[in-house]
Amino acid sequence: MPSLPFASCYVYSPRGTGLVSECSRLVCERVKRSDPVWLPRYAGSVLELAERHGQFRGVFAGAPVLVPIPGSEPSDGGPWAAAHLAVALSELGLARTSWLALRRQFAVRKSSRAPAGTRPTVQEHYQSFLVGARVLETPEKIILIDDVITKGRTLFAAAARLQAALPHAEIRGFALIRTLGLLQRLDRLIAPCEGVVYWAGGDTRREP
Repeated sequence: MPSLPFASCYVYSPRGTGLVSECSRLVCERVKRSDPVWLPRYAGSVLELAERHGQFRGVFAGAPVLVPIPGSEPSDGGPWAAAHLAVALSELGLARTSWLALRRQFAVRKSSRAPAGTRPTVQEHYQSFLVGARVLETPEKIILIDDVITKGRTLFAAAARLQAALPHAEIRGFALIRTLGLLQRLDRLIAPCEGVVYWAGGDTRREP
């Protein structure tokens, strides 16, 4: 698949200075640990943007099924951050249901802790993913849910793996937070966008 449409809501600066950048790191930390108080609020921001401001029309239209992307290690059966987010978005009426369709068959390095140049490749992510039990009715539209998108390798690999198993499904991606690693200061936390992750030069590229 040459490209994957995606959307995101919040922005995050891992090393930026200033109050907003600090707040972005706090938001990211809360989402990563599935904070039971804050995660539903962040999902509520997505709903508000969709209903009041017309954002994400092309993403959540058509009663999609939400498929959370697993963490870097095989799950012991307990929900992970993206799974909690998928449930929260589904319960708010942004999707028909959530479906734990993907799992890891072996661990990959955590991108957030790996030095540049050693982060998992698209191929490594793809090989680590397995598609689990099928639903009774093949979804016509699937939204892959992740907590944070950086280069988009994980989303792209998950979409390719799922597309191989469900070739007739329309697949898009949604990450609650998108990393703006080159910005030293943020002027806002919520910056909704719809863009694309595409394959170029042997790696993924994300726009915006």
